[in-house]
Amino acid sequence: MSAVVPFNTVPELFAGLFDRYAGTGRPALSHWDRQSKSWLDLDWDALHASVQNMMGYLYEIGVRPGDRVAILSENRPEWAITDIATQMLGAVNVSLYTSLPATQAGYIVKDSAAKVFIVSTGIQLKKAEAIFDECPELETVVTMSDMRKEHPDFVTGWEEALSSGAKAYKARETEIMLLAGKTTPDNVSALIYTSGTTGNPKGVRLTHANFCSNVRAALDRVPFDETDHHLSFLPLCHSFERMAGFLCVLACGARITYAQSVDTVNRDLMSVHPTVMISVPRLFERIYNVIAKSVNEGSSLKRRIFDWSVASGKQYVQAEANGGANPYIRWKKQMADKLVFAKLHEKLGGRLRFAVSGGAALPAAVGEFFQAAGVTIVEGYGLTETSPVLTINPIQAPRYGTVGHVIDHVTVGIMDLESGEIKAQISGEDYPTTLDSEAGEIVAKGPNIMQGYWMNDQATRESIDDNGWYHTGDVGRFECGYLRITDRIKHMIVSKGGKNIYPGPIEELFKTEPLIDQMMVVGEGREFLTALVVVSEDAVQVAGGEEQLAEALKQTFRTYSRSAAGPEKIRDYRLVAEAFSVENDMMTPTLKLRRKAIEQNYADLIDEMYAGIV
Repeated sequence: MSAVVPFNTVPELFAGLFDRYAGTGRPALSHWDRQSKSWLDLDWDALHASVQNMMGYLYEIGVRPGDRVAILSENRPEWAITDIATQMLGAVNVSLYTSLPATQAGYIVKDSAAKVFIVSTGIQLKKAEAIFDECPELETVVTMSDMRKEHPDFVTGWEEALSSGAKAYKARETEIMLLAGKTTPDNVSALIYTSGTTGNPKGVRLTHANFCSNVRAALDRVPFDETDHHLSFLPLCHSFERMAGFLCVLACGARITYAQSVDTVNRDLMSVHPTVMISVPRLFERIYNVIAKSVNEGSSLKRRIFDWSVASGKQYVQAEANGGANPYIRWKKQMADKLVFAKLHEKLGGRLRFAVSGGAALPAAVGEFFQAAGVTIVEGYGLTETSPVLTINPIQAPRYGTVGHVIDHVTVGIMDLESGEIKAQISGEDYPTTLDSEAGEIVAKGPNIMQGYWMNDQATRESIDDNGWYHTGDVGRFECGYLRITDRIKHMIVSKGGKNIYPGPIEELFKTEPLIDQMMVVGEGREFLTALVVVSEDAVQVAGGEEQLAEALKQTFRTYSRSAAGPEKIRDYRLVAEAFSVENDMMTPTLKLRRKAIEQNYADLIDEMYAGIV
């Protein structure tokens, strides 16, 4: 569905939405209130009033167009209020992950030269106070949490800020609102710092044109509408949730409810009953693996019923795609729903129309299972630098294992890794197409490509070539018009024998193994591949004991290696006791493996697997 109002900048979008829903009592945002222990709605009038108050406050303390306002907060209405107020003033949002330690948060606040730093909890306030003196441009810290002790003079409470802002807005409304009208599509809307697996993060400059073009193109392919209700739990500082789960959802008049936390998502789904869900693959993988574990632990009858139901669901999907299911196939699907899939729908809230996945590769087996169960997962692909979406799988004809078709007004090319020649390209206007190509680096052009990196012209030149192509660093190919991602160029393993091996597809195959939670393939400059493995929390219990687990894992790797090409066989592995996580610095905030950090941390285990090799 198209957006419910026309817009070319984020201020135009929200001004249009405020006008459309004024006086209707329609909820815009909802959140969990700990005091009343209930979900509270914020309608468009209340949201508008809070945004005006925050605009007044920011203007009063000197925020003007182009100034940076940093936000360190979980998903909550205050984040949205701050962001919209910042955008309306023509200022720039700089959002940070709440998982960042003070030193990394300080780097971003200082590098962006943020004037204001708005934080959520007491933990985040401590970080802000710790780094304040290191950030010469930073003048004010606003905290959403209660201030139960004395704090430095530069700290202001949220309610105090809104109260003073209300007075300032009333006194200077005309000059404040003039700023919103002066924002142009080419102005920067946000600085989003890439988490990066090595080195300091880079600030990606994304303009209003970048975001707005991407929102409009995404809504042409993903059927959000005014009846939808989204449960938001991916970090809003991530470009995927910011564009899809915030701007897209609100642009079509739908409603957002903020989950209590990432840990409560399962419970919140059954309480909120959303119609759409936007997530990363890991959530879908975990749901799939929990179901697979339950089936494997059950009786042979239970396994047969499950397999029959999944097969019936897939048959129904195939028949519908080919003109419609006959009465017998529809009956089989109805029985499968009653016997197996009804419980899944209940756990997802009972009203889910479809789900959206991004940020990493969704295993084909997981996507096909959910589709058979009646929950189509729409997978997309893109990067922070592309605002972020480049391709989207069509909801009526998804091809799992690929990331779909190129969106409108965007061109994606496949560039030869050696010659730099564009071997194939597809524009959104070519949709649908049946083009096939060989693999190469994925490059892109379009109105969604970033303006560049903040204060880093060299990095910008390295990413956007003289012909205007943005280099994604990903390898992929077109298959019948669908884009398939192979891996990251920098992740490519070159074996001692000179073979080029991409670890991503191998690791993806193991994501649906119930005994394995995480895995990283090792083998750069080595004679063969090995792996570091984190087993699932209940792996010992599922396998029936330590010895049984060891044997089951051996069998899992034997089964894989029997069908793998010689250089891609995994000859050995070691178990890692601690899961790879953001907290131990072995994953980025976007849940990507920090491969070099993991290799350094487990160098002894890796050397052990290659001991005795000459």
